[in-house]
Amino acid sequence: MSAAPSSTPVAYQALDACHEQIRLHLAHLAALAQQIAATDIDDVARQQAGAIEAFFSSTSRQHHAQEEKDVFPLLLASSDLELVTLVRSLQQDHGWLEENWLELGPQLRAMASGNGWFDEAEFQHGVEVFMALYLGHIEAEETRIYPECRARLAQSAANRGARAPR
Repeated sequence: MSAAPSSTPVAYQALDACHEQIRLHLAHLAALAQQIAATDIDDVARQQAGAIEAFFSSTSRQHHAQEEKDVFPLLLASSDLELVTLVRSLQQDHGWLEENWLELGPQLRAMASGNGWFDEAEFQHGVEVFMALYLGHIEAEETRIYPECRARLAQSAANRGARAPR
């Protein structure tokens, strides 16, 4: 395997940092949903909706693409069937997250631009589903996938070092 961006500690720090950004934006999304349920959408809520929509329409999608390109292939080549099954499940999660986002994103854009056409109950449900899926997804990556990938890359580097001429 060639040295992919995610094969360095700095790149994994970037993936971890993105997870923190995702958690922060999910918290903002939850707060926005609570505000909408309790009151109405004011100027601050409209700005928040725009920021949330922009983040999940760009940064989180790029994060998923990086995982699909740089993290998952190493583990899909494993002989560990449980690990391969987990990676396939996480790939499926990316699809479900995208599908959920295709419903939530336009609603947030509508809020941000002052349009009130969205259905509040549908929005609330969409937020709950999106958040639950995303938080479970991140937990699986951080507790199993990233550590496994780091360990395999470290072992590969150690094997290369052991074979290097002295």
